[in-house]
Amino acid sequence: MTFSLVARDPRTGAFGMVVTSSSPSVAARCVHLRSDVGGVASQNVTDPGLGERILNALESGSNAQVALDSVARDAEHMDFRQVAVVDKDGNVASFSGSGTLGTNRVVALDGAVAAGNLLSDPGVPAAIMAAYQNSAASAFERRLLDGLVAGLNAGGEEGTVHSAGLVVVDGHSWASTDLRVDWDDEDPIGVLEDLWERWAPEKEAYRSRAINPTVAPSYGVPGDL
Repeated sequence: MTFSLVARDPRTGAFGMVVTSSSPSVAARCVHLRSDVGGVASQNVTDPGLGERILNALESGSNAQVALDSVARDAEHMDFRQVAVVDKDGNVASFSGSGTLGTNRVVALDGAVAAGNLLSDPGVPAAIMAAYQNSAASAFERRLLDGLVAGLNAGGEEGTVHSAGLVVVDGHSWASTDLRVDWDDEDPIGVLEDLWERWAPEKEAYRSRAINPTVAPSYGVPGDL
């Protein structure tokens, strides 16, 4: 029900993920990122708890494969899970249980993993990865989105996608970008692209407000004196 890309930005060390699904609110369940630690996509028949457990293992010093293996060894119902992991050094790991739905594939390269299930075409993850790696965009978020759009254009899911998300963490405990389309009947990825275009010019201003509001740009809203 899902295809995604989780990656470490080689330019900045940020971690990010894009994801889309025919089910609602996909980003709320599947995206797990921790600044300076790693990124985890937990999907298919989703267990959101796997993401935090793997991130904890990464933070304790395990690499991507060791962290995934250690959590999977003790977790229940792993046959139903599809998991992708990227660590702070760009190492990657993935797992697709025997119960992963429909046509499913994973493409893992240095610093990035594209994964999907119930795909209309087995080439979707490869298309995601190629578009992400070949994107000329300066913003990490835009490169991730370029991958997601390519996956949709390569066939996407068997069914119509209805939700999508884009999340990036970069140097802080909170996400510098966290954009979600929890349900859209027609084009959630297009709506997500529009949200990014709206957010991009203000991203750094909001970061400044969190770090040092005394030097941050003015709010410029009604009632702000």
